[in-house]
Amino acid sequence: MLGIFLVTLFLVLMIIGVPIAFVIAIIAFAGITAAPHIPIVTVVMKMFNGLNSFVLLAVPLFILAANLMNSGKISKKLIDFSIAIVGPVKGGLAHANVLVSMIFAGISGASQADTAGIGKVLIPNMIDTGYDKETAVGVTAASSTIGVIIPPSIPMIIYAGLTSTSISSLFLAGMVPGILSGLGMMIVIAILARKRNYPLYEKSSLKKILKLGLEAFPALMTPIIIIGGVITGWYTATEAAAIASLYTFVIGMFYYKTIKFKDIPDILVDTLTLSSLSLFALSAASALGELLGYYQVSTIVEQFFTTYIDSASLFMVIVIAFFLFIGTFMDAIPAMILFVPVILPVSMKLGISPVLLGMVTIITLAIGLVTPPYGLCLMIAAKIGNMSIEKSFSAVIMFIGVVFAVLLFIAFLPEIAFYIPLKFDPYLLF
Repeated sequence: MLGIFLVTLFLVLMIIGVPIAFVIAIIAFAGITAAPHIPIVTVVMKMFNGLNSFVLLAVPLFILAANLMNSGKISKKLIDFSIAIVGPVKGGLAHANVLVSMIFAGISGASQADTAGIGKVLIPNMIDTGYDKETAVGVTAASSTIGVIIPPSIPMIIYAGLTSTSISSLFLAGMVPGILSGLGMMIVIAILARKRNYPLYEKSSLKKILKLGLEAFPALMTPIIIIGGVITGWYTATEAAAIASLYTFVIGMFYYKTIKFKDIPDILVDTLTLSSLSLFALSAASALGELLGYYQVSTIVEQFFTTYIDSASLFMVIVIAFFLFIGTFMDAIPAMILFVPVILPVSMKLGISPVLLGMVTIITLAIGLVTPPYGLCLMIAAKIGNMSIEKSFSAVIMFIGVVFAVLLFIAFLPEIAFYIPLKFDPYLLF
């Protein structure tokens, strides 16, 4: 009876629009209150313990780095450089949108920051240049999903903390699907550009490209500093996030001189606001995890799969379908916290490596960022482009189809998909 009550309460709270972080906290509190032999203080203890991790410090630090990039107009330098490179191609501004998202992904680790920072510049620019609103919004929203696939990625950091998986291995694995997703979107843009006669920019001179390249060089070094240091083991992901924040502050304040001291309070408040949303959801999910553990939900799920599912491929199909559904109404972080600990033991019994499961989970939930009714990146892009969610979703479908194809590729042909990363880390899929 308690289980039915909690599921019903969960659905009711979701339907009436209660934020998912508060839904999780309410369910955890109600369940633990009703459960015998669990003191109420467990809720608070688990919430605090859920945040007691050095790894999680990387979350606000990467968000800070992204906010510094956007506030300091450093992302504008990346946009100008990207336009100079791919602008002369038909549909060049749309190509530049994807290219700068790939670069920005190597800095922020958050898709929402990508959508907001790049969208504010490129969506109006694309519309003014002659693109229809659907394309401007669709390309921006879809390409921003790359932000959690290409490292550094906040969901990767959360997943690593949940499963004790090597962050460097996850970062290494994320490069291939991220780059393939970006290139695939560019192919779609190239096809559409021919059909719809998208505009192009005049060819930039070599001198101008070099000038813009030199201006953007400090910003372009940021992902190299972050990813290179983590993969080589020079520093941890948390230390990389701290270095990224300090580095972007220094180049914004003293090199580009676009960040002023008066801007810092607003940047910090925005960072704390965004960070608190993710971290509160994480702490609430930790309390709910105690309730799930009390009722041995993981054991029940494991027994179900052991009895009825003995195929790794079928398990992957179920995982992808499940997270596609969950991603429509729940953010990636609470979704992973709630369900990854439940499915991880089953996947390992079926011979699926934690790294592969992590990449499949993260990419699937990235698609959820542009699928209604949650679709946070879609909502941000639609608001910037002054479009309805329905029209925005129809514009993004073909681009998300590319990400879904990449997802299936790595899920069912991992040895081929991760051929290059396996050269650097032979144990990536074990």
